[in-house]
Amino acid sequence: MIPLKTSRLILSTPGLDDAEEMLDYYQRNRLNFQPWEPKREESYYAVDAIHTRISAMNKNMLEQTALHLLLREPDSERIIGVCGFTNIVRGPFQACHLGFSICQGFQGKGLMYEALQCVIGYVFNALALHRVMANYRPENKRSHHLLQRLGFEQEGHARSYLNIDGCWKDHILTSLINEASR
Repeated sequence: MIPLKTSRLILSTPGLDDAEEMLDYYQRNRLNFQPWEPKREESYYAVDAIHTRISAMNKNMLEQTALHLLLREPDSERIIGVCGFTNIVRGPFQACHLGFSICQGFQGKGLMYEALQCVIGYVFNALALHRVMANYRPENKRSHHLLQRLGFEQEGHARSYLNIDGCWKDHILTSLINEASR
């Protein structure tokens, strides 16, 4: 049941009242995230755009095609990361894509591992998904090690897969299978 809790985090779905804090999160981490994300227009960093994105996230969650979570410190409840399980497809596929980010100052502390371990359990058990797919750029060693630690297995290498920071970039394709659903 959402919100989820780990020993060091609260994981909750975003609401419109989170817009200012989400904007602060993206502005604080703008330069850190830039090499790993699509090129962003200046309008991306406006509170109206955040409201629109939160509304779309909530619509997708209502339609059960996504799960979006904010990672918060328990004491301050400040947003320190986000994760999203998107493109949820039912029927014979029962799968989704995973995306995540965390503030630079919180990297290397095992917090994203802790969060994803918890949420993947929820996605496999409560949402009954069979496969979670996550893709990362070959030079992103942090994502590589995190996904490997979580048990994701490499399934391929996609050339010129996504337009990131204005250039088409290769990605490593990985997945984690819900062994209980086999």
